[in-house]
Amino acid sequence: MGSPKLETLVPLLPSFAFCLVLLVIIPSCSVPAYASMLETRALLIWKSSLQKQDQSTSSLSSWTLPPQNATYFNATSACPCGWYGISCNQARSVIGINLTSSNIRGTLNEFLFSSLLCLAYVDLHINELFGYIPPQVGLLTNLTYLDLSFNQLSGIIPREIGELTKLKVLDLAFNELNGSIPDEIGQLCLLNELALFSNQLDGCLPSSLGNLSSLTRLSISNNSFSGSIPLEMGNLTNLEEIDMGGNSMKGPIPPTFGKLMKLTELHLYCNKLTGFLPPMLGNLKLLRELNLHRNNLYGSIPSTLGNLTKLTLLYLLDNCLSGYIPDELGNLRAMIQLKLNHNQLIGRIPPSLGNLTYLRYLLLRNNQLSSLIPGSLGNLRAMLHLHLDANRLTGPIPFFFNNLTKLVDLSLHHNQLSGQWPIEGFSNTSLSSINLSNNKFGGPLPLPSPSTRFYSIEKNKMEGKISSSICIATGLLLLILSNNNLIGSLPKCLSNCSIGLLVLNLRMNHLSGIIPERFSLQSSLRTLDLSQNQFEGTLPQSLVNCKNLEVLDFIKNKIEDNFPVWVETLPKLKVLILRSNNFKGRLDFLSVAHLFPKLHILDLSDNNFTGPLPANLIVKLQGMMSAQIGREPQNKSLYMSYPTGITTYKDSVKVIMKGNEILLVRILTIFITLDLSLNSFEGNIPNVIGHLQSLVGLNLSHNHLMGSIPPTLGNLTNLEWLDLSTNKLSGMIPRELGDLTFLGYLNLSENQLMGCIPQNKQLSTFTSDSFRGNLGLHGTPLQSTSHNDTQPSPPLLAFFQEDNTKEYANWFDRKVVGIGYASGIVIGISIAYISSEIGRPKWLARKVRRMERKAAKWMKKPKHDAIIFHGGS
Repeated sequence: MGSPKLETLVPLLPSFAFCLVLLVIIPSCSVPAYASMLETRALLIWKSSLQKQDQSTSSLSSWTLPPQNATYFNATSACPCGWYGISCNQARSVIGINLTSSNIRGTLNEFLFSSLLCLAYVDLHINELFGYIPPQVGLLTNLTYLDLSFNQLSGIIPREIGELTKLKVLDLAFNELNGSIPDEIGQLCLLNELALFSNQLDGCLPSSLGNLSSLTRLSISNNSFSGSIPLEMGNLTNLEEIDMGGNSMKGPIPPTFGKLMKLTELHLYCNKLTGFLPPMLGNLKLLRELNLHRNNLYGSIPSTLGNLTKLTLLYLLDNCLSGYIPDELGNLRAMIQLKLNHNQLIGRIPPSLGNLTYLRYLLLRNNQLSSLIPGSLGNLRAMLHLHLDANRLTGPIPFFFNNLTKLVDLSLHHNQLSGQWPIEGFSNTSLSSINLSNNKFGGPLPLPSPSTRFYSIEKNKMEGKISSSICIATGLLLLILSNNNLIGSLPKCLSNCSIGLLVLNLRMNHLSGIIPERFSLQSSLRTLDLSQNQFEGTLPQSLVNCKNLEVLDFIKNKIEDNFPVWVETLPKLKVLILRSNNFKGRLDFLSVAHLFPKLHILDLSDNNFTGPLPANLIVKLQGMMSAQIGREPQNKSLYMSYPTGITTYKDSVKVIMKGNEILLVRILTIFITLDLSLNSFEGNIPNVIGHLQSLVGLNLSHNHLMGSIPPTLGNLTNLEWLDLSTNKLSGMIPRELGDLTFLGYLNLSENQLMGCIPQNKQLSTFTSDSFRGNLGLHGTPLQSTSHNDTQPSPPLLAFFQEDNTKEYANWFDRKVVGIGYASGIVIGISIAYISSEIGRPKWLARKVRRMERKAAKWMKKPKHDAIIFHGGS
C-alpha cells in the first residue's frame, strides 16, 4: 500500500479548513465528521514517515483513503475508525491507538499530537520506534494510558509529560531514555502505574514522586539512579509493588516504608543501600516478596520479619548482615524461597526453619554458621535446592536427605562435617547435583542418584574402592573424587560411553592397576585427571577417540611407555602433563602439518626421554605462538573453564614454576608453559624455540644439553621464568635475554658458560644464584657476591605450609602451594584463595578477583607498562 500522495489529499482540503474553524468554536471531541478528517490526515502523515509501511503486508495497510473516483467518497468515508489498531468513540473521534507488536519502525516526530486531542489510549509497545519523545505529547490532555515500552526511544523524558493529568498508566520501559525523572511527573495525581525500568536514566529520584497518591505500581529497575530513596515515598499508601533494583541508590531504606500497608512486593536489590534493616518492615502484613539482595546492609535480621506470614520470597543475600538467624523466621509458613547466603551470619541454623513445609530454596551458604545441621530440615519435603556450603557446620551426617525426595541440588562443601554415609548414599533420591567436597567425611564412597549429573566429594577421607555401581548415574557429566584415600582399579564403565562424562578427576588417591582400554568414539570426555595415583602399564591408545579432550594429566604415576604420539591428533588438547612417570625413548614426530594446534601446557619433565630436543615438534606448537602466527582465535574467558548447565567447571593443575610445585586452582587462558626438565635430552637448544612467543615459562633444566644459548630466546617477550640450569651449555650469555622485560626468574646455574654477564637493566636484577656454577662467568652480580647472595633465597610466600613431595637428588625442594596463579606470579595467599572460592570475607574476595583481572591485563600491556616481579629460586 503506497503512502498518501498530495493529489489524493487535495479534494479534502476544504473539509479540513472547515473542520479547523469548527474546532476553534466547538469544544474538543464533539465534532465527529470534521474532527475525523483532521485525525485521518494526521494518521496518514505519520504513516508516511514510517519505514516499510508501503508494503501490502504492512500492519498499517488498511490505513488508506478510498479511491478519488469512488461515488461514496466524502468526509465520512475517510473516517479512520475502521483502520487497524484504531478505536473511536460514539462521535467517531479517534480515542485509541493500539499497535502493539505491529513491526512499526520510525519516529514520533511527524505524529501530529495537536490533531488527535481526543486520544485517551495509546499503546505502541514492542515495536522499533526510535528518536525522542516529542514535548507535544503534553497536548494529549485526555490521555489515560500511554505505553511506549520495548522500543528504541532515546533522549530525555519531556517535562510536558506532567500535563497529562488524567494519565493512569505510563509505561516507557525497555528503551534508551536518559537523563533524570522530571519533577513535573509529580503532577500526575491519578497515576496508578509508572514503569521506567531498563533504560539509561540517572540522577536522584525527585521528591515529587511522593505526590502520586494513587500509585499502586512503581518499577524503575535497571537504570543508573543514584542518591537516596526520598522519604516522601512513604506517603504513597496505595502502593502495592515497588521495584527499584539494579540502580546505584545509596543511604538507608526509609523507615517510612513501614507505612505502606498495602505493599505486596518490595524489590530494592542490586543497589548500594546501607544501614540496618528497618524493623518497621514487619508491619507490611500483605508482603509476599522482599528482595534486598546485593546491597551493603548491615546489622542483624530483625525478628519482626517473622510477622510477614504471607511472605513467599525473602532475598537478603550478598549483604553484610551479621548476628543470628531469628527463630521467628520459622513463622513464615508460606515461604518458598529463603536466601540468606553471602553474609556474616553466625550461630546455629534455627530448627524452626523445619516449619517451612512449602520451602523449595534454602540458601545459607557463605556465612559463619556453626553447630549441627538440624534434623528438622528433614520436614522440608518440597525442597529443591539446599545450599549450606562454606560455613563452619560440624558433626555427623544428618540422615534425613533420603526423605527429601524432590531435592535436586545438595551443596554441603567447605564445612567440617564428618561421619560416614550409608553405602546406598543417594541412590534413592532425585539429586542432580551433589557437592560434599572439603569436609571430613570418611568410609566408603556413597553412590549417587540415577539422576545425578554433578558429583563432587573431593578433599575428604573417603576409603575403599570405586564401585562400578557408580555408573547407575547414566547422565553423569562431572565426577570429582580427588584428594581422598580411594584404592583399587578404575571401573571400566567410567571409560566407555555408558555414561557421558565430561570431567573425570581422581587426582591424589591410591588407585592402581592398568587404565582400561575402553574409551570409545562416542566419548564426550573433556578433562581426564588421574594424577598422583599408582596407575601402571601404558597409556590407553583408545584415548585417541576422545576428540573433545582438552586436559590430560597423569602426574606421578607408574606409567611406563614411549611418548604416546597418537595424542598429537587430539584437536582440542590444551594441557598435556606426563610428569614423574617412566616414559622413555626419543621424541620423534612425523612431518604432520599441525601438531597440538591448541596446546598451552606441555609438561614431560622427570621422565627418561632421550635424544635431541624435538625441533619438528616445537615448530608446530601453534598454540604457544603469538596469535598472528598461530592464528588462534582470541579466547574471551579469563580461565580455562567449561559451563555444563549445572556449574562451570574450572580446570586445575600442578606445575613446576620458578623451582616450586604450584597448584593452579584455576588456569589462566594466557598461561602457556613448556617443561622438558629432568630428562636426558642432549644436543643443542634448537633456534626454532624462539617461535613460541606466547610462552610464559620455559624449563629445560637437568638435561645434557650443550652448545650456546640461542639468541632467539630473546623473541620470547612474554617469558616470566627461564630455567636452563644443570646442563652443559657453553659460550656467552646472549644480550638478547636482556630484552625479556617480564622475566622475573632466571636460572642459568651449573653450566659451562663463560665471558662477562651482559650488563643491562633486566639481567642486573638477578642475584648470583642465577649464574653460580659457571666457572668461566664474571661480572655483576658475581663480582659483588655478598653474604646475603650466598644464602638460599626465600621460598615463594614462605608462610605457606610446605608439603615436601619427591626428592630430586640435591637439586631443589619442591613446595606445594595451594593458591591461584595470575600473570605468571602468585598474587594471593591461602586465605585469599579461600576467600575467592567461598566469598568470605567479601571485601577480600572481591579484591582478589580484581587483582586477578588486572593481572590478566598486565600480560597484554606494552613493555614499558609491565610490572616485573623479581623472584629468587
